[in-house]
Amino acid sequence: MAAYVDQRVNMTNFFNLVWNVDTATGFGLDIWGRIVGVTRLLQLPSDDPIFGYTNADDPPDWQTFNNGIFFPGTQSTQAFLLLDDAFRTLILTKALSNIVATNAASLNQLLRNLFPGRGKAYVQDLGGMAMVFVFEFALTTTEYAILTQSGALPHPAGVSYSVVVIPTAALFGFSEAGALPFDFGVFYLPAA
Repeated sequence: MAAYVDQRVNMTNFFNLVWNVDTATGFGLDIWGRIVGVTRLLQLPSDDPIFGYTNADDPPDWQTFNNGIFFPGTQSTQAFLLLDDAFRTLILTKALSNIVATNAASLNQLLRNLFPGRGKAYVQDLGGMAMVFVFEFALTTTEYAILTQSGALPHPAGVSYSVVVIPTAALFGFSEAGALPFDFGVFYLPAA
């Protein structure tokens, strides 16, 4: 009788697939997402190339003549579900952001956790109740959506924030900083 009611296998599966965030998958990660307050569903801008001018958008959302269409008046989006590994990283980052102080040291740690080994990412205090998250590497459309839609990066109450991406490989500057020479790089123009 004891063999028929033995729940050790079920309990092991429950622990590995739901309870342990490091090994949870699918449904288990969805439960953890609800607990910490994030979802794996993101709204990404459509891939329709829009004719326009160079601006501070990153990733760039404009095209030149013969490569883009005129803006139709509304930006269409497409739903995107994060895969388990990316969603697990987002869950752990959001869990940490739920319990840490919103100072530069903890925010910089959150950025290192969210983008490990990608390059320099840090917080800059602009004064006047404003701050900026600076990334010195290119972000994918999905990463930018995570930063702007997930709520994983906290900010102090009453402080406005923005996201600035400075891919140094494409900027004009000194070679010691890894920037490009004349005729190969552009000047950095911060977002207004």
